[in-house]
Amino acid sequence: MFASSTTRGILFALTCLMLLGMMPVISNSRPAEIGALGFAFALSVWQVVFALPVFAIELFGRNKGIFAARLSVAERWRFPAMAVLTGAMFGLSTYLYVLGIQNAGAANGAIALQAYPLFAIIIEALFLRQRRTRTELGLTAIMLMALYYLGTGGTWAMSGLDVWFLITLLVPLLWAAAHIIIRLEFARVPVTPAQVTFFRVAISTSILFAVVAIVEPQSLATLATTAVLRPMSALMGLVYYLELVSWFYAIRHIAVSFASTITTPWPVLTMILAVLLLGDTIALYQIGALVVVIACIYGLMLAGLRQSGTMRQAG
Repeated sequence: MFASSTTRGILFALTCLMLLGMMPVISNSRPAEIGALGFAFALSVWQVVFALPVFAIELFGRNKGIFAARLSVAERWRFPAMAVLTGAMFGLSTYLYVLGIQNAGAANGAIALQAYPLFAIIIEALFLRQRRTRTELGLTAIMLMALYYLGTGGTWAMSGLDVWFLITLLVPLLWAAAHIIIRLEFARVPVTPAQVTFFRVAISTSILFAVVAIVEPQSLATLATTAVLRPMSALMGLVYYLELVSWFYAIRHIAVSFASTITTPWPVLTMILAVLLLGDTIALYQIGALVVVIACIYGLMLAGLRQSGTMRQAG
């Protein structure tokens, strides 16, 4: 039986924080001739390459995870279905990540991705029936206002709302939904984080390949040399893979919403790296929006901890 450890979960979440802060800058550092779709596919290929050895070690070792489990008939159907569903969600989110960061900018994109705990809380409340307090609802409203302010470029005008910022917001929505599904699967079947990671990247890579074949068939012949074999694609694939493994281990030990609050400050690292490495300029309204978003997320975390303590005392 898997032994949960809050300390380990926090350490894995902190690792995610560092890796998440690097990813937008790496994505926007790719060669100009590599498009968003090609880069998303290329980095996914490298994720499979990095995930395969760990997956094989587990498969032929003692911890066979899902392959040694005695699953019911329902589980044998549900688990592959959930793997394909989440793989498709991650494939789409990878493409939207690269496209959104490219067009919204590293700083704005990073802050948009901070909506992850917001979506996680909403999904947990709607589908897992986790009740929320007035404090949590109020902080959520403030966070939404801050994201709107950022999306309008600090003008509050609806006409100034950046469509690329809205597209980037779809990424944390897909992440939150997929991660909650995966966490539920952790509770049902003995699948390991390494296996989940491999299934996720293998399925999402296959789906992205199919999309490239349909949307950009002329690119297939040169895709390997123009995108897959580029060092930046390999670096992004490695960092993204390590972040995934760390994240799946984190949410095996602690709740998705709690793990996401720990990773909250990562856009600060992104902003610093974007200024130093990409020459980006950070506006005051971006800093202000980030401060409000971070404050709201930590407020939500504290409210959640208080509610959990109250429930334990009542029980």
